[in-house]
Amino acid sequence: MTSIFQRQSMRPSRTQAGFSLIEILVGLVIGLLVTLVIMQVFSVFEGQKRSTMGTADAQTNGNIALYNVQRDVQLAGFGLPVFVSKNSPLFCTTFTPVGSNVSPVTITDGGSAAGASDAITVRYGTTPSGGIPVIINAIASIATASDPQAIRVGVDNNMGCQVNDVALVTSGTTCQITNVIGPSDIRLVPVPSTPPDTTHIELRDGTGVVTTSSVSCMGGWSAFTYAMNNNQLERNGVPNVAEIVNIQAQYGISIAGNSNQITQWVDASGATWGGAMSVTDRNRIKAIRVAIVARNGLLEKDIVTNTCTTAKGIVNNGPCAWDDTNVDAAPKIDLSNNADWQRYRYRVYETIIPIRSMIWAKSVL
Repeated sequence: MTSIFQRQSMRPSRTQAGFSLIEILVGLVIGLLVTLVIMQVFSVFEGQKRSTMGTADAQTNGNIALYNVQRDVQLAGFGLPVFVSKNSPLFCTTFTPVGSNVSPVTITDGGSAAGASDAITVRYGTTPSGGIPVIINAIASIATASDPQAIRVGVDNNMGCQVNDVALVTSGTTCQITNVIGPSDIRLVPVPSTPPDTTHIELRDGTGVVTTSSVSCMGGWSAFTYAMNNNQLERNGVPNVAEIVNIQAQYGISIAGNSNQITQWVDASGATWGGAMSVTDRNRIKAIRVAIVARNGLLEKDIVTNTCTTAKGIVNNGPCAWDDTNVDAAPKIDLSNNADWQRYRYRVYETIIPIRSMIWAKSVL
């Protein structure tokens, strides 16, 4: 027999009910608001992350670019016989072939236009012997159809020379650059003669070579130019580091070649320090100062970079190259060739690089 209490529990409860439409809509609104806040926080965080990562990339790129330039400039002039007072190439005013150059470092000024950037050319040899000079004591022609100006010169010792080396022949203020073509004893894979030939060097072009000239084997004499192109640093036209937007450089000069104390910092422009630099002035260059501008590649929504004015009054459309409070005026950095230049962040990496070969040559200058 079913009790009254059992019959009442089996009846459906009229008080049980789900969410009402209004409650569901309120819940959706709250959920949408929470989602909106989360997306806003995510958007801000993502922007900060991109900015931070871009700044880290700019720091890495700037450090690598400065390291590459500094490494080559420290080698500038290696292989030149700069320690000799007789027939030193640092006094050469005439070169064969015309256009040859033994200046360890040359800065090409980019001018004053918006976006203008300097270029730095570094020259050095690869010989492990350091380009030790030897005096020529005899000359004989060994002309052939392929090498009509070839000569064989007599020296005390041809140690340090190999076939295909670049040879620098110096006679007073005249320098000639040619190539070593023999003898067979100094080839990369020697073919010994009997007796071994250690007292001759064969040169491809002996025009103007005389006895008492000095000859130095410099290995491979190479020139490497660092320049800015399309927002990247290039080395001899080959992309080297990305997001580098400007290079500025100055010569550090002494009052005379036989002094290593830098008294002035100058741009590579004008009659004195431009392309037609005299040998005397060139020998006063003891260092260069370099500023490399790296850019965070993130284009910001707002202006994040303003003009910068140095202590000497140089107004830069971008960051300042360096503090020129107690030195000559710093070079101008102008990034305004890009209409959005103020919406990028920049870092400047600058250093002073001594030209060691010129410093070591102090006693002969």
